[in-house]
Amino acid sequence: MMWNQEMETMPRTELTALQLDRLQKVVNRVYERVPFYRRAFDERGLTPDHIRHLEDVRLLPFTKKSDLREHYPFGLFAEPLDRVCRIHASSGTKGKPTVVGYTRNDIQQWAEVCARSLCCGGARPGDVIHNAYGYGLFTGGLGVHYGAELMGATVIPVSGGHTQRQVMLLQDFQARILCCTPSYALNIADVMQDMGISPDALNLRYGIFGAESWSEEMRATIEQRLGITALDIYGLSEVIGPGVSMECYQAKQGLHIWEDHFLPEIIDPETEEVLPHGEEGELVITSLTKEAFPVIRYRTGDITSLNPEPCPCGRTHIRMNRIKGRSDDMLIIRGVNVFPSEIERILVGTPELSPHYQIVLRKEGALDRADVNVEVDPSFFAALGKESMDEETMRARPAVQTLQQRVERQLAETLGVRIHVHLVPPRTIPRSQGKAVRVVDQR
Repeated sequence: MMWNQEMETMPRTELTALQLDRLQKVVNRVYERVPFYRRAFDERGLTPDHIRHLEDVRLLPFTKKSDLREHYPFGLFAEPLDRVCRIHASSGTKGKPTVVGYTRNDIQQWAEVCARSLCCGGARPGDVIHNAYGYGLFTGGLGVHYGAELMGATVIPVSGGHTQRQVMLLQDFQARILCCTPSYALNIADVMQDMGISPDALNLRYGIFGAESWSEEMRATIEQRLGITALDIYGLSEVIGPGVSMECYQAKQGLHIWEDHFLPEIIDPETEEVLPHGEEGELVITSLTKEAFPVIRYRTGDITSLNPEPCPCGRTHIRMNRIKGRSDDMLIIRGVNVFPSEIERILVGTPELSPHYQIVLRKEGALDRADVNVEVDPSFFAALGKESMDEETMRARPAVQTLQQRVERQLAETLGVRIHVHLVPPRTIPRSQGKAVRVVDQR
């Protein structure tokens, strides 16, 4: 099923023409209404009249997250506050939060792309959708909520936390779709196991997971433990929130970017050169329909590539491959670039380990050191004839030492740098109530 079949299957020539028309309008809008963009255009000797072809977007300046912070709170808005009906913001953990605004039309467009995304991920009108994304200044919960209501679904706005209660509601309300972060889906699976509840007791068929990077190995684990099809949704508040792109359940090979609303590019993060389709780099997005807070060539920091090949589902919108990581989350360990997702892939692909882990960065003399604390799977204890062991007892067991050495060796061979592995008992890594804290930087 498609939510907006006419738009989602639009021929590429028509889609490109629509994108150019909307690009020209948004460029005019920011040039007239946002002093930041007018100055940036003037410095390059540009006016909106220079945008005659879609490729001319490359003439335009980039927008970075630091620009949003420097113009906090409303300096990049293209509408006065009396026309802004909603404000969202980031957590501000790295300084001033990034603040974004929405007009009523923006909210309607947001609901539209989220409805498309939900249908792309297996939802249909009449479904019960269990929405465990956070509500509030974070865009996740409300974006999915409005999209679900627009498509005619029944929304359970449960947000994060109180996981035993969530499991009860999943049983009692018989939700068909689960929406949350992938790490919280694992938390739900753990609590279900503790409560003695089988996935067969639920009506769940699809999970729509986003807001953090996750690997194919993590997908396989979630699907096995919850008995569902797990799909990837992508978005960021600076562009609109969730619903920028979505993986279709028919192919599960990349996320369709809704190109009538978002114009994507891939650039080399160092040289800022635009890269051809298929090459990996940083995703850059220009919002084509946003009124209150349009962004021009916004550098997302997310590392991916674009795939223009036709999709079996029939949608014509380009696909982005799974996010490898964020350029600002990339770890540099003794001169080697490592994404947390690369470490996750190896850990989750090891049957004796659970998918719960945490990377700890610290200084070792003048160099950086990375340690990984990862839980062993309870089945590993069973194979040793034990129900449980504390960490000190674990370390003394030859089987545990052998497993630790094997994982360290695999990480070193794959990543080209040593990662120190510490195996810990089950349920000792803090559980996610929303976004998981995968990296703890103690440097």
